[in-house]
Amino acid sequence: MIKLKKILKAGVALLSASLLLLTPAINATAAISSTGSIVSNVDTSNLTWPSAPNVQAGSCILIDADTGSILYEKNAYTKCYPASTTKILTGLLTIENCSLSENITFSKAAAESVNITEDANLGTKEGETYTVEQALYGMLLYSANEIAYGLAEHVAGNLDSFVDMMNAKAKEVGALNTHFANSSGLYDSNHYTTAYDMAMIAKACYNNATFVNIDSTSSSYTIPATNKTATPRTFRHRHKMLYGREYYYEYCKGGKTGFTDQSQYTLVTFAEKDGMRLICVTFQEPSDESRFVDTKALFEWGFDNFTKTTTSSSNISSLLTNETIYTSSVFSKKQLNYNLTASFITIPNTGSSSDVTIALDDNYDLTNNNGELGIHLKYLFGNNVVGTTTLNINTSTAAKDSSLPYLNATDNHSKYSAKKCLYINIWILLGVVLIIALVAYVIYYLNTSTNYKRRRRAKRKLRF
Repeated sequence: MIKLKKILKAGVALLSASLLLLTPAINATAAISSTGSIVSNVDTSNLTWPSAPNVQAGSCILIDADTGSILYEKNAYTKCYPASTTKILTGLLTIENCSLSENITFSKAAAESVNITEDANLGTKEGETYTVEQALYGMLLYSANEIAYGLAEHVAGNLDSFVDMMNAKAKEVGALNTHFANSSGLYDSNHYTTAYDMAMIAKACYNNATFVNIDSTSSSYTIPATNKTATPRTFRHRHKMLYGREYYYEYCKGGKTGFTDQSQYTLVTFAEKDGMRLICVTFQEPSDESRFVDTKALFEWGFDNFTKTTTSSSNISSLLTNETIYTSSVFSKKQLNYNLTASFITIPNTGSSSDVTIALDDNYDLTNNNGELGIHLKYLFGNNVVGTTTLNINTSTAAKDSSLPYLNATDNHSKYSAKKCLYINIWILLGVVLIIALVAYVIYYLNTSTNYKRRRRAKRKLRF
């Protein structure tokens, strides 16, 4: 495994040095060191990034949901308290692990987990039953805290186990500076994230069709009478940029609001226009109004100033050296297959794909899944990340060599013994040959010199 990782990193270096061969959309070349630094022949000194609007948020970010391109950021890596924007991750984990038609019955701990007069809640009672779908609407649209607690128990058995799932999922999607302590976002000093991390979580949510279908509901939703409550509960989304709301923005597709005294006003919003999907996260907003005003301004700026283009998927195995791996009782050979996943980049309208360079993405480590190793790369426009991709190496598919013998399932394996195989490193072999040649030359030189001196002495004796 270590050997394969070394091969993969070497492949990345070769990839960067041969970027012209990888994708016609990017005409830059760059060399990548093992630490991810860039040595590039692309002059980025003249590149300019569009001027963004002023925002009141203490921390915020705008990214392209498809490319991961960071269009704008302000203190995006600063630790913040997310408040109820936390619930988007609770919703995603619920959708990934439950059927919408499942019934959920609320425990006493869940029902009593909120302050009825202060915290957002739907007054769910102990023993009350909803479907998972109804619970998700109650949590994502109305931000009911007791429902977030109940869903956590339903998914993982208890709140602590669900929190572990949340933190694992956060790391999985690239939110490396995040730690959750509960499923609702109620203040806890150990419950924090960053605007960048929340954007990575939101990106995962936005790519889940069921999540988007629920979260984009602009009309009212009703939970009918239940076994504990005779009156139906009707509510609307708290996000005020949806249709018919105070800060309506026609391209808004949903999101999640949040507020605590410690976090101030928080907001995560999804928007889509002309095939471009953007995510905006604003933290530490001073007012309810400012978070919507800032978000709309950033969306309008993003849609007006950037273009998304496609990069092609390329097989780069020709750039890398394949290594023979002997695995069977006689032998077999596996080919190391390399490929770069198809990806997109988002660049300023005034820029060109020839301005793009490539580097290792520090937010991800080498991973191993089903015999495949992968390393994440990022495309850069100057110092701005305008896209991401993954370089994979796969050894799971055997590629037989016709010149080698193979065992069949019907063969009597006891008749065969393992072949002895000598692995020779060509560079070591050349080194040995050079050393032998050097030694031989030295011996020859010494012998020649000795014979010459003897002849000289013999001639001098003949003079007397």
